[in-house]
Amino acid sequence: MPATPSPPPFPVPRPETPPVLLRRRRPPAFWAVAAVATAAFCVQLDSFALNAALPAARAALRGSGDAAPWVVGGYLLAAGALMPVAGRLGDLCGQRRVLAAGLALFAAASMLCALAPSLPLLVAARVLQGTGGALIMPAGLALLTRVHPPGEGRRAIGRALGVAGLATAGGPFVGGALAEWVSWRAVFWLSVPLCAAAALCAHRAPDPRDPQVGRPPLDLLGAVTVTGAPACLAYWLQRPAAWGWAVAAAALGALFVRAERRCPAPLVDLALFRNRRYVALTAAGAVANAATVALLYAVPLLLQQGRGWPAVGAGAALLAPAAALAAGGPLAGRVPPVAAVPVMAGCLSAAAVALWAAGCGAGAVALVMTVTVAAAALGVAGGLALTGSQSVVRRERAGEAAGVTKAVLTATAGAGLALAPAVAPEADRAGGLAGLHSPLALAAASCLAAAVVAGLLGRETRR
Repeated sequence: MPATPSPPPFPVPRPETPPVLLRRRRPPAFWAVAAVATAAFCVQLDSFALNAALPAARAALRGSGDAAPWVVGGYLLAAGALMPVAGRLGDLCGQRRVLAAGLALFAAASMLCALAPSLPLLVAARVLQGTGGALIMPAGLALLTRVHPPGEGRRAIGRALGVAGLATAGGPFVGGALAEWVSWRAVFWLSVPLCAAAALCAHRAPDPRDPQVGRPPLDLLGAVTVTGAPACLAYWLQRPAAWGWAVAAAALGALFVRAERRCPAPLVDLALFRNRRYVALTAAGAVANAATVALLYAVPLLLQQGRGWPAVGAGAALLAPAAALAAGGPLAGRVPPVAAVPVMAGCLSAAAVALWAAGCGAGAVALVMTVTVAAAALGVAGGLALTGSQSVVRRERAGEAAGVTKAVLTATAGAGLALAPAVAPEADRAGGLAGLHSPLALAAASCLAAAVVAGLLGRETRR
């Protein structure tokens, strides 16, 4: 028998392989969320920080009282009017490409705003900035819907909205601090690096557009009419005596409906408005957005003018509502589509009660507590308007739906500004902000009415 070889007295060393440094790669969808969250944070921070810095800008540029409101109104006009077109462009040309173009335009316009030597030029730069914002938001929301599997997109949108909510609530404090300690121009310079960071993230995000699929041409007549109608309407609201602009808005709106009915590839499919869940979420979210803007403007004025708080103290008092508002987006992303409308109605009801209590002249601690509750409810409601409306439409037209929803929300931001006039100290000393003349009470009544309508629509959709 052959001898069995004995084992070696020591283990035979194996050839060593060079160590491999394993880098943990981020999934492509992560970069899409990072891009949209950073872009939304930038847009919201610029919008809400500017309002606190606007008096300093007007004093430095020595502009007229008639031109100053258009620094905000011009931005809202451009953004609200162009968002339906921008949303459809994302569906046709690719959401990532439109998002990158919007970021580049927003950054360039921010630099022009920071360098503006006069108030009219600042208004013109703000209109250009609103155009960039119109490209950013619908494309970003649709990008998150398209790059995630069905059911996961709404959670991604919720996370991005949570980041943007921090800028919404903290913007007035940041704008006031920059205007007082640095310069009002710093508000615009702050947007440039944020846009650059968002653009880098967008470059690494996936492109959901399929180049092999043919794309229909853009509906030019629909684009012109859907842009012109809200523009004429907004101009008429600034000058109610000029009825010609109201007539022009109605005529362009009628022409838009007729054009979309006849176009084989319409800019906005009118069947979208037969989707009751989409209509309920968009309309209720518009009311929630207006109430949020009214709250963020009325409460600091109430604390400063009615109670004599300094601006820094009033800003610090909004930290708790800011955190509650920011948490609303992620919470909204966890709501399943079938429960979106009932949850929306419940949030608006809770917000109505809290807003009414906040406007009844309670003490400072009670005021902050009720405002925090209202901010939490409105944060979830505002998030549901975007996450829920994206989940009840076809994925291939997600940009179109996002454009219409964001256009409605942007338009109601102007209504929220009208709901929040300056709060006189005498009104607070006379017994608080009671009655429908109070901006908080008006917001409460609007939320309650919207909750009833959303509840009724939600009941019909479940049948």
